[in-house]
Amino acid sequence: MNFALPLVAILRGLDPADAGAVGRVLFHAGWRLLEVPLNRPGALDAIRILVEMAPPDAIVGGGTMLSVADVDAVAQAGGRLFVSPNCNPAVIAHARAAGMLCAPGIATPTEAFAALDAGAHALKLFPAESIGPAGLKAMKSVLPADTPLWPVGGVTPEQIPAWKAAGATGAGIGSQLFTPGVTPDDLAARARAFVGAWRG
Repeated sequence: MNFALPLVAILRGLDPADAGAVGRVLFHAGWRLLEVPLNRPGALDAIRILVEMAPPDAIVGGGTMLSVADVDAVAQAGGRLFVSPNCNPAVIAHARAAGMLCAPGIATPTEAFAALDAGAHALKLFPAESIGPAGLKAMKSVLPADTPLWPVGGVTPEQIPAWKAAGATGAGIGSQLFTPGVTPDDLAARARAFVGAWRG
């Protein structure tokens, strides 16, 4: 699971009318993992639009996916990315069986191993603010060496070096990147700042 840019754009509250413009900015900036959380109106329509315009190497899907029904709905919209804030082995296994890239939320080693046993491809460390780089480093020491670890929650470009030094292999970026109503120019600037921080 190697991505040139292993950062997930979390597009909470994305209006389907804005999905095309947002997608163009992010894809042009090199982002290839886009997540639209399901707990806002229009999420599935936004996913459909992003899927239709995505480059061949991009993966678009849903976030805040809490149930088997959520997995099925995102799959029907063409989504291939499963992200959740929690560790529900049955839902993870269902998403894995549906052919999705699975990144469930975990906050403890117990949850981490349960998620991996259920078929998770990557682990979303959430909320990253409370786990911190030290917590990630400690968790990495007991997990399989090749486990992708993606902190999510409050990650800024300035914090990226500390997370990488602790062993993060990617990250999920929400309101520091996208907020409803952000202009294309501002979104492009934020997107470039994260790309530069990760590659720097």
